[in-house]
Amino acid sequence: MHKLKIGIIDLVAKAPTRTMWMRVMGANFVSIMPQVVATWCEEQGHDVTLVTYTGRENLLEELPAGVDFVFISSFTEAALLSYALSNLFRSRGAITAIGGPHARCYSQDAQKYFDYVLGFTDRALIHEVLLDRARHRPVGLHLSADQHPVRLPGVSERWKFIELTLRKAPFVKIVPLLSSLGCPYSCEFCIDSTVPYQPLDTDALKEDLSFLLRKFKHPRVGWHDPNFGVRFDSCMNAIEEAVPPGRIDFIAESTLSLLSESRVKRLKHNGFKALLPGIESWFDMGKKSKTGKTTGLDKVRMVSDQVNMILRHIPYVQTNHIFGLDGDEGSAPFELTKRFLDLSPGAFPAYSMLSAFGQAAPLNLEFQRANRVLPFPFHFLSNIQMNIKPRNYSWAEFYDYLIDVTKYSFSPRLTVRRFLANGETIPRWLNVVRGFSSERFGRVKYYSEIRRRLETDRPLRRFFEQETTEIPEYFVKKVRRDLGEFWDWLPDGAIGHDPNAYLVSTEKACSSPSIPSAGAA
Repeated sequence: MHKLKIGIIDLVAKAPTRTMWMRVMGANFVSIMPQVVATWCEEQGHDVTLVTYTGRENLLEELPAGVDFVFISSFTEAALLSYALSNLFRSRGAITAIGGPHARCYSQDAQKYFDYVLGFTDRALIHEVLLDRARHRPVGLHLSADQHPVRLPGVSERWKFIELTLRKAPFVKIVPLLSSLGCPYSCEFCIDSTVPYQPLDTDALKEDLSFLLRKFKHPRVGWHDPNFGVRFDSCMNAIEEAVPPGRIDFIAESTLSLLSESRVKRLKHNGFKALLPGIESWFDMGKKSKTGKTTGLDKVRMVSDQVNMILRHIPYVQTNHIFGLDGDEGSAPFELTKRFLDLSPGAFPAYSMLSAFGQAAPLNLEFQRANRVLPFPFHFLSNIQMNIKPRNYSWAEFYDYLIDVTKYSFSPRLTVRRFLANGETIPRWLNVVRGFSSERFGRVKYYSEIRRRLETDRPLRRFFEQETTEIPEYFVKKVRRDLGEFWDWLPDGAIGHDPNAYLVSTEKACSSPSIPSAGAA
């Protein structure tokens, strides 16, 4: 194969960073797959440059020059920046590909702006793309492996790329690892709900951890598994064989159903410093939260007791909540969340809004059939903007509740209680920085502005009420400001998208005539 100059861009941020939280922690939110793809490309003999954009860099100066092929990894909120970058690189003669969550969720839209749109990606698929390296325009080629890779390059194989990113972390440096892919649960709103759970080889895991102990006196590892510890004993046995107690600090996302006190004690013994369990709803998700059919205030008390137990052993616990679920009604979900925080002062609450990210989950088809999905610009589709018209709330009522619960959660009083309840210095101060910068002065400001405009900005209100699909000028101006010099490279029409593209593609597939198999009569 002809030797290529390849650029790989991991978009951790969508725009220059303004919050202290992202300045401190942004470099630790990198994705693993860009490092993996970079390693595979080098193994095939190509020259590779990996650029990680955390919002602190001058991106235009960081971009690789003279490249033949560019891979971009992007979440949906950075999609417009990825579209602008693709247009820029195409103008310089490069072929472009996009992977990551946005490529999986909005493949039909991404095909307008990239030569290749990649779903599940393995080494063979990268080899195929680089062999082809054609300009698929005006519609890009959508490719996907049948499943996640069975094996990923280990830490030692991708160390040069990990090290580049760690240099951008000013204080806390966290190495991303995976012990599994997919998910054993079937939460209907989740991108992994239909992806089979796939544990990775524990011998490879032990090699990764042993390598890190040779590189650092005291490493920190963040497990990127959607649910760490599903095969708890197998995973913990591997950690205990490779790592002396207390030599590595670990962070993991898990579910309350997995976190009995005996297991939490074992996690503490092996250096786990932060756990991120999902609560999601006070009226549903009982299987994940180990509360069965218990709902409402009774569930709050049960979950609070367990979270407080965890906090007796683990210094940092982030609880994940979702607002706007169809089962939610009135003030109850928000007031119960306040009650939970009163009962569990050490927990840091992370709030997400129910959103339909394209074809991320089968449930999104129901929202699209009901014409409830709004065409918010991708730039705003993160966990702070709901793009589904609420079933049981007006928009104004929903934002009133959001503003109230967010102000309450990150009030000075609860911030002080959280500070005092946490047992170690770093978790304490990270809670303070995050609570004031990205939550109280970030989310509350955004929610309050939207709420005000629902009263005063008629075009925006008509957009929210689905009386028009024209993007409000308020959003257009924010995208233009955030993209800065890349605004001029944003392709025409890219700021809008068809929110029902998943439904349209599904209906087309169902109506297409089937092709008889070779054995048919």
